[in-house]
Amino acid sequence: MGDGNSADAPLIELIGVTKTYGEGAAALQALRGVDLRVEQGEFVAIMGPSGSGKSTVMNIIGCLDIPTTGSYRFRGMAVERLSRNQRALLRRNYLGFVFQGYNLLARTSALENVALPLLYRGESVSRRHAAAREALAAVGLSDRESHMPSELSGGQQQRAAIARAIVTHPAVLLADEPTGNLDTHRSREIMELIATLNRDRGITVLLVTHEPDMAEYARRIVRFVDGMVESDRPRMEPA
Repeated sequence: MGDGNSADAPLIELIGVTKTYGEGAAALQALRGVDLRVEQGEFVAIMGPSGSGKSTVMNIIGCLDIPTTGSYRFRGMAVERLSRNQRALLRRNYLGFVFQGYNLLARTSALENVALPLLYRGESVSRRHAAAREALAAVGLSDRESHMPSELSGGQQQRAAIARAIVTHPAVLLADEPTGNLDTHRSREIMELIATLNRDRGITVLLVTHEPDMAEYARRIVRFVDGMVESDRPRMEPA
């Protein structure tokens, strides 16, 4: 998969994106015409009340859904024109996902959990384990390789989930309420880790959160209301 139609295209671009679920009287318009550009290396927080469209936008950017009308371009390439298999390849090769619930396999060690995306790519055991060890080291879990999720704290489980998301060296990290199950101290640790990955590795981060404290780690805040972008601004720097 190449770099799309233009070397200077933004990493992510939504152009007039709408999304309607259902038909007729039961139709729900989740997005009502969204324009959004995200450049390589940005850290963007996506905020808004429940039902504002922020999760739908993340599903479209994450190649889990396609627009009803409008276009989603990834490095200049129109994603909605790709086949389902091509979208799956884009997701596997360029995107990493972190969720509120960690989504780790219960009876599987931290090392094997982190190595899982590379199994889907057909990498050898030795290469999977080497990459998983490097990712675990990056999130401060080198001493927890053989631990099962039940032997890890919530914060450690989320660190393992982040390691799994970055083991493929994705261009984009999509984090959906990653601190939703954590206390304030652990939440700050996780956000500092994500900010470090953005700064030191150049991973573009899109963070869905309803918590202003967590959004403060981003450099730009996009707020959705009623399926549209209400505001899109740089985060205010402290005086």
